[in-house]
Amino acid sequence: MTQQLPARYDHVGSFLRPKALLEARERKAKGEISATELRKVEDAAITDIVRFQEDVGLKSITDGEFRRTYFHVDFLEQIGGVKTDIPVTIVKPDGTEELAPPVMRVIDKVRHTKDIQLADFQYLKSQVSAGNTPKVTIPSPTMLHFRGGRAGISREAYPELEPDFYDDVAKAYGDELRSLAAAGCTYVQMDDTNLAYLCDEKMREAARQRGDDPNELPHRYAKFVNKVVAQKPPGMLLAMHLCRGNFKSTHAAAGNYEPVAEALLKEMDLDAYFLEYDDDRSGDFRPLRFLPKGKTVVLGLVTTKFGEMESKDSLKRRIDEAAKYVPLDQLALSPQCGFSSTVHGNNIAVEAQRQKLRLVIETAQEVWGDK
Repeated sequence: MTQQLPARYDHVGSFLRPKALLEARERKAKGEISATELRKVEDAAITDIVRFQEDVGLKSITDGEFRRTYFHVDFLEQIGGVKTDIPVTIVKPDGTEELAPPVMRVIDKVRHTKDIQLADFQYLKSQVSAGNTPKVTIPSPTMLHFRGGRAGISREAYPELEPDFYDDVAKAYGDELRSLAAAGCTYVQMDDTNLAYLCDEKMREAARQRGDDPNELPHRYAKFVNKVVAQKPPGMLLAMHLCRGNFKSTHAAAGNYEPVAEALLKEMDLDAYFLEYDDDRSGDFRPLRFLPKGKTVVLGLVTTKFGEMESKDSLKRRIDEAAKYVPLDQLALSPQCGFSSTVHGNNIAVEAQRQKLRLVIETAQEVWGDK
């Protein structure tokens, strides 16, 4: 049974880290405070960001990813059999920065060795008011394949990828989802860069160079994700956010969703999709025609990269355009990404987070009604 979003307005999950938290992380890195002392600072910051989200009017509430440095590495490196390297910041000739993708390698059999998000979720849940829904964000399982392809996965552990590698990863994710569900979690969002990257011809060529067929990969990933969905606990909403890159307000990929749309929307058994549509990089809404009944696309029309505010009228016009391809009651609205996918944060003011989220909420209420 398809689960429904808490509201017609939502958000992707991360927020700009407060100064006190950034300073505490630096002190922990220098050995000046303990992990326990850092966690106390994180707890206080999360309490504040939960209040912020509730005050602004959101119904799904995250911990802002305040315990993470990177949205993906911090989770994936805790899965048994996975080795990750810290991403490297590259300064380009024009002075702008970009994040070199982290190297993720499968060096042994993939397995769930501990409950990764459980304690974090339990604290989040304790801070969220009744009537609102705590949401957990985790990286997509496809991230263990796409970056390195076959070469990034141990041949000793997995002489053949089918079916053992995909089954083991799905089982590890299933164990994590079950631990969260047992603690009362009903909403998990998987963040995926790879399907968005497969919309970009440069990224598609890189996949070819690794020995993969970019036309076949989306369909393989649909089967992969469905192995995870098959283990989803009853009553849990499972969504996916497609990210095109969000490091310090930059992007990594561009291109219309058409190359992945059928596999993503029609073949994956997910409840909802957060799709970035904040500028021309994402193309038109025609790929939404593949969305079956019962699923929701959350239109990421409000950018988190820059502080300039969109107008309600322009957002409504774009929602109308999307509604030409999918019924309005299968759409919702959100910012295109988080405000701080890594600890570094986007080039946007703290107060702009509030203004952007209020714009999303007010526009959605005017389009779909106060719900």
